Amino acid sequence: MSVLHPRQSDIIERARQEGRVEVDSLAKSFDVSPQTIRKDLNDLCAMSLLQRIHGGAIYPSTVSNIAYLSRRSMASDAKQAIARKAASLINDETSIILNIGTTTEQVAQALKRHNDLMVITNNLNVANILADASGVKLTIAGGTLRKSDGGIVGATAMDMFRQFKVDFAVIGVSAIDEDGALLDFDHREVQVTKTILAQARTRILVADAMKFSRRAPALVATLADLDIFVTDLMPPQNIVDLCGANDVDLHVTSDGSADSVKRS
Repeated sequence: MSVLHPRQSDIIERARQEGRVEVDSLAKSFDVSPQTIRKDLNDLCAMSLLQRIHGGAIYPSTVSNIAYLSRRSMASDAKQAIARKAASLINDETSIILNIGTTTEQVAQALKRHNDLMVITNNLNVANILADASGVKLTIAGGTLRKSDGGIVGATAMDMFRQFKVDFAVIGVSAIDEDGALLDFDHREVQVTKTILAQARTRILVADAMKFSRRAPALVATLADLDIFVTDLMPPQNIVDLCGANDVDLHVTSDGSADSVKRS
């Protein structure tokens, strides 16, 4: 799947903030023809990132997540920078749980050169990424396969994770509310993620800046439940304040490069 054009990413962000976008207004804002905008909207709707309406498009419902392949293409450079930073915080000879998500998959990719890692995951995509990593001992949780994204959920997966106490848990979420609530869409996935957090000594959240403007209905945890938060852009001030008040180490990759700026 192709990476989004910067204009298309901007259109999604505007739709997320305003609920809907209109062809004529977008054409004027971006100084392009209405035909160009219509093509952008048609492409974005084909990827399930927007829903077409007469004269424009609307942002999808907050009770269902964006299609997995579409999520993979969103903020891909930012996710890679976040992943590199998160991986740099994890030492060799440690144990890790990686949960479901396109950003955690990038973390798995960044961990391939580590040595003597024990990785436990309920993400089949993570398992495929690490399957040939010589320095990784891989354990895959059992349970119900969610075919839409390769995630494994359910009580069996939770029981599996309860058998471990790991050095790190690296999780992703679908949305971060202004009060610091970490949110997702699938209640089954949320229950598994809660179990993962309970079994880790150090809990790392990896999430790009788009998550600050998204909404989802199911509560996973709060920022106060984390030890480290890695993101690509400086969060809103209230999120920065919450991290400081709860001793959460905030790492910001700033310009999208591999180098990070730590703000605590």
